[in-house]
Amino acid sequence: MRYVPAGAGIGLALCALALQGPAAAAADDSELLISPRNGAPGSTVTVSTTACGSDVTYGKGTAGGDEFHLFDDNHTGVLTGHFRIPEEAASGGHDVVVKCPPSIKITDTVAVERSRPTGGVHAGFGPAAVGENKPTLLGGAVLAVTAGGVLMMRRHRSVRR
Repeated sequence: MRYVPAGAGIGLALCALALQGPAAAAADDSELLISPRNGAPGSTVTVSTTACGSDVTYGKGTAGGDEFHLFDDNHTGVLTGHFRIPEEAASGGHDVVVKCPPSIKITDTVAVERSRPTGGVHAGFGPAAVGENKPTLLGGAVLAVTAGGVLMMRRHRSVRR
């Protein structure tokens, strides 16, 4: 029965690796850097890209039907521009399109979130956080499995004595 501690250690290591999966899946491979990704109507959004190349110093962008310009910000090959989310913008994803010479076109999405004060304050557990606490539940499950393994090991040792 020497395999119980080894099995518990392997299970714990696999659980730790499984918890890192969602973070790796959230990585963004887009050529546009949009900050912030989620904005409220009236907020300013910054867009930058390196996809136009190091010799290009100007680009044009559109977001929600409004145009904005991107300029070289003294970092060779990085174009940066700003736009304001219109006050009348609907909630949901809105396309951001950047074009630069000779024929480069890059598209990404910015999410618009209209705030509607309903329910409780989003401060952790409770009605406002229903459905958003999956990492907490997964962490709790890992702790429960680990505690069960420790109890089994202690019980096994006490039976052998």
